Amino acid sequence: MGKTYKMQIAGLTRELEMFPVSDTLDIAAFILFGDTEITVAAATELLKKVPEFDIILTPEAKSIPLAYEMSRQSGKPYVVARKGVKVYMGNPLHVSVRSITTNKVQDLYLGDGEVAKIKGKRVLIVDDVISTGESLIAVRKLVNEAGGNEVAACAVLAEGDAKDRDDIIFLEPLPLFFK
Repeated sequence: MGKTYKMQIAGLTRELEMFPVSDTLDIAAFILFGDTEITVAAATELLKKVPEFDIILTPEAKSIPLAYEMSRQSGKPYVVARKGVKVYMGNPLHVSVRSITTNKVQDLYLGDGEVAKIKGKRVLIVDDVISTGESLIAVRKLVNEAGGNEVAACAVLAEGDAKDRDDIIFLEPLPLFFK
């Protein structure tokens, strides 16, 4: 492992590996995949902070374990905004997004089954990290187009300037590392 950034998340200590995003910026990568302990602890702490909701919506893919665990602990269902259209997704809603961790435009889709689950419901948006907010804008647009009512957006970490936002709930700030 290369250079790391040590931090406390939901009472647990983690060493996040650093990666260059550009010639002038590094990020500390927070990966939930395979870290059941942090996923369970973060879900528990986020559920203490969020308002009442009927359903969780999360973008594919890194936040799926968190959405699952929050669903399991709360007893409320969750749906995933997919990165591609699947054959079983009738009349999909579609939005495009560019995030800090990818170098291309990403597409997010909800099939008509997911739309039916969201319509008229109080929707909690769940993500692992909120940074530039581009993914959040896309998911919010999906909620609106599906006829849902966003009650909150939450993430384990708020990266960079996202820590100063008043429209998200998060557990810890995560700095950006400028060279």
